[in-house]
Amino acid sequence: MSNSSLNQTYIKVADMKLYCEYLLNDKPPILLIHGFASSTYTFRRILPLLQERYSIIAVDLPGFGKSEKSTSFIYSFENYAKVMIECIHKFGFSTTHIVAHSMGGQIALNMARLAPEKINKLVLLCSSGYLNPANKYLVWSSYFPFFDKFIYYYIRRKEVKDHLKNVFFNQNLINEDLIHEFGRPLAEKGFYKALIRLLRHREGDLPSHQLQKIKVPTLLIWGKEDRVVPVAVGKRLVRDLPDAQLITYENTGHLITEERPEFVFKNIIMHTS
Repeated sequence: MSNSSLNQTYIKVADMKLYCEYLLNDKPPILLIHGFASSTYTFRRILPLLQERYSIIAVDLPGFGKSEKSTSFIYSFENYAKVMIECIHKFGFSTTHIVAHSMGGQIALNMARLAPEKINKLVLLCSSGYLNPANKYLVWSSYFPFFDKFIYYYIRRKEVKDHLKNVFFNQNLINEDLIHEFGRPLAEKGFYKALIRLLRHREGDLPSHQLQKIKVPTLLIWGKEDRVVPVAVGKRLVRDLPDAQLITYENTGHLITEERPEFVFKNIIMHTS
């Protein structure tokens, strides 16, 4: 089954136009949250598997993918979490499972902190963790004229293919489609303005004492060769979260949904059943 059976549309949430792919049926709902500089495309290989068993909501976060690159939204994890909670309400669900990748993991954890009663199970894929906010000098510099051009040239100094090499263990999986899809947002000027606002507003990741209060059952899935968020972060998260387990895959990098879609799907089923 292809992703074409999902509805593709825009929804208005928090006065922003957000791109969304969804499928509503009589099955349990699952919300998919992508990571930094990514989109719902991250989940393209697990969506056809998930839609057999779940109602699906996959949203491009504000500032990313096909969603609005707002210049008034405060790009903090807490605000992202509130927007995602509003998305759940928008589709008429009172509770949901969440699958979140990389930076999306911090957003999911903030949702669990703010509204634990709305989340049944968490599945965090190579979740970011324990990062500090951007240093004050960099935040201060972001107010300079033309700073967006500096960020543009800094990110574009490497080819898209080189960025992808960093997130894959199996380099043979990198093809022209991937290069095109992951390169598309990098060509948008609005993306860099949103990125600067994220740099300014992103608070630090949840510290241990807050993680220890999150009681939502959590499955952490990691690639052992993840060079973006090392598996050591997963080992620390599994110690801090009260109800968590960690699964690791050999010969797997950061973009785990591309390299191990069937395994990820099976682990999601086992955790959420």
